[in-house]
Amino acid sequence: MSNIVETHKLTKKDFESDQDVRWCPGCGDYSILANVQRVMPELGVAPENVVWISGIGCSSRFPYYMNTYGFHTIHGRAPAIAMGVKVANPDLSVWLVTGDGDGLSIGGNHLLHALRRNVDIKILLFNNRIYGLTKGQYSPTSELGKQTKSTPTGVPDYPVDPASFAIGCSATFVARSVDTDAKHLNEILLRAAKHSGTAFVEIYQNCVVFNDAAFDAFTDKANKDEHQIRVVHGKPLLFGAQKNKGLRIDPRTLALAVATIGEDGVTEADILVHDENNATLAYMLARMPFPQFPVAVGVLYATERPTYGSMVRDQITQAKAKTKVDLQQLLASGNTWTV
Repeated sequence: MSNIVETHKLTKKDFESDQDVRWCPGCGDYSILANVQRVMPELGVAPENVVWISGIGCSSRFPYYMNTYGFHTIHGRAPAIAMGVKVANPDLSVWLVTGDGDGLSIGGNHLLHALRRNVDIKILLFNNRIYGLTKGQYSPTSELGKQTKSTPTGVPDYPVDPASFAIGCSATFVARSVDTDAKHLNEILLRAAKHSGTAFVEIYQNCVVFNDAAFDAFTDKANKDEHQIRVVHGKPLLFGAQKNKGLRIDPRTLALAVATIGEDGVTEADILVHDENNATLAYMLARMPFPQFPVAVGVLYATERPTYGSMVRDQITQAKAKTKVDLQQLLASGNTWTV
């Protein structure tokens, strides 16, 4: 992250561009954009030291609306561009916006390598479980059997789970939030920004035109308490309107199970405590089938390890120390040279 800070106190307005924001009325992207613009001033990084990079899709209009540097790239290739920008300019704060189609279909290979390399970039994946820009075809995260414009008799694919995909790729920070939950989303964005390494945030984002109310079963006010669990490091994995339900390990199957406190001798001491440093637990939380289990939101996994950029810079420093060859002079010395 840049160490160059504005001399005046940054505000949301400093990160708002002069472009008209153009998404469908009611699109969840509006909420995400507003939350990002509220969070950016808290990072203390001047707009000219921030870069937003995107691929193709509704979410990929994002860089136009941020008063920072930006790059609207080609379909699925945004991670490759973002990695190059960060490694070449380590002082920049680099953010990547992608969608479930752009990031997990044509861009899946690039996303995999960004995650495993632990390049110090922040990735926001807007998951609406549909291709919105191209008018309603099924995406890699669309549910099995879902009827869409391209699957009138139902999706014949098993969907990708973005969070468990990221954990499987050895990402060092994996979190989930919801487009309309401003307070929670802001907390997650701040955590992601402060993480050293690749931070992956899946955001459930409602597409009002082609997949409206896709997440209401666990995000709507009437359903949230019973069907969503907010995971917090060091806190019991409890949910329900009365916080009387929780997750524990079934000793027979070694799998997660829902338990009700007060039934069958279950007490709060039997409920798992969330450990965001535990990759196995994070993967289990990410893969919980709905509606048999609640949907987990929050920081699922966070750990620290050297970033790709820092290791590359160390290699360059060591190489320079071992040789007195001036590379620029060598390249300009003629058609052939001896090393």
